Amino acid sequence: MGKLWVISIASIFILLPFLGNAFSPESPTDRRVLVLLDDSAIKSSHSIYFNSLKSRGFDLEFKLADDPKIALQRYGQYLYDALVLFCPSVERFGGSIDLAAILDFVDSGRDLIIAADSSASDLIREVGIECGVDFDEDPSAMVIDHIGYAVSETEGDHTLIASDDLIKSDVILGSKRIEAPILFRGIGHSLNPANNLVLKVLSASPSAYSANPKSKLSTPPSLTGSAISLVSIVQARNNARILITGSLSMFSNKFFRSGVQKAGEKTKHEKSGNEQFLTEISKWVFHERGHLKTVNVKHHKVGETDEPALYRINDELEYSVEIYEWSGKSWDPYVANDVQVQFYMMSPYVLKTMSHNKKGLYSTSFKVPDVYGVFQFKVEYQKLGYTSLSLSKQIPVRPYRHNEYERFIPAAYPYYGAAFSMMAGFFVFSFVHLYSK
Repeated sequence: MGKLWVISIASIFILLPFLGNAFSPESPTDRRVLVLLDDSAIKSSHSIYFNSLKSRGFDLEFKLADDPKIALQRYGQYLYDALVLFCPSVERFGGSIDLAAILDFVDSGRDLIIAADSSASDLIREVGIECGVDFDEDPSAMVIDHIGYAVSETEGDHTLIASDDLIKSDVILGSKRIEAPILFRGIGHSLNPANNLVLKVLSASPSAYSANPKSKLSTPPSLTGSAISLVSIVQARNNARILITGSLSMFSNKFFRSGVQKAGEKTKHEKSGNEQFLTEISKWVFHERGHLKTVNVKHHKVGETDEPALYRINDELEYSVEIYEWSGKSWDPYVANDVQVQFYMMSPYVLKTMSHNKKGLYSTSFKVPDVYGVFQFKVEYQKLGYTSLSLSKQIPVRPYRHNEYERFIPAAYPYYGAAFSMMAGFFVFSFVHLYSK
């Protein structure tokens, strides 16, 4: 028994480093990231991107995708908070990782980056399908653009795309504008129309299409124009975030450092926009931006501070909540004019937009409706690029007691007046009728 006790204590101390670094909505930092590679050379050829993650406090662990020892869980606990798949050609993952394990990883609220290319395997394509995107079914297809290509030393190479068709969202791409076009060489994908959680971040131009660049077109291409997505993102309902792209090369040092000149344009940029684009979007994927939390949810009667166990119909009440956004280093007040609260029973009886003090505190006041039952305070906040907020709290609402009704109802004064005027009129009529000659 003594030996078993010592072994258990030792196991706990072994797991503490993993558990201590686990992602927490209260402090989304110091996160462990597993990077699966096709070839160990990718670690050096894409070192600028990896170093940018390390400089922001991420602990990267590199493994070959077919390593028989890799695992996402140990003793029922996840060892990592994010997974990066830089292994487009892998046919089968090693260890205990498979398609189901990756989906469970995302279902647990953790993040995922998928980078494919023209050698994408069926396994990577299946992962993409589960995330809401469909890569071109032709295994030899690449995105081609005879107008929006990047001018290069290789004449006629129109598979090197220079794209600047970006999503307009500061929370996803940062407030600083990306001036230079982004270099892309790889396969395109389309979005599943039935999945409203997936968004295009970088789109192809209207002149682009997906086909085999080494053969002539015999049939119309399946993907054309702006319907081709080069980079897409997903924010799941549990706030897990996914980045999907059809180009592993766009993360490479070569593309980061390359100058770029878009065909038909005179301006030549000394450096492509890849580094800025992928750095900023990785901040979003890893919850360094657009991550919200709520604290101090309160409600009480106007003029009071204590939260009651129930309300009475027609009571005046106040509701407040504090909302903060993670900046990568600290929690800052979140400022917006579209946060609403519902007073809900089967349907919202009250819907109020809350005002804020620019310090994170949102509040409003309203009258309890003249309906009794079990209500809910509900805040359902969803905004592009931000984690969704869902707050609810039940509260009963009772009717007036028998001794709480007004003795004389002001609305009934006309009826009181009519009754007394009738009585007075009858008295006058009777008096005149009896004593008149």
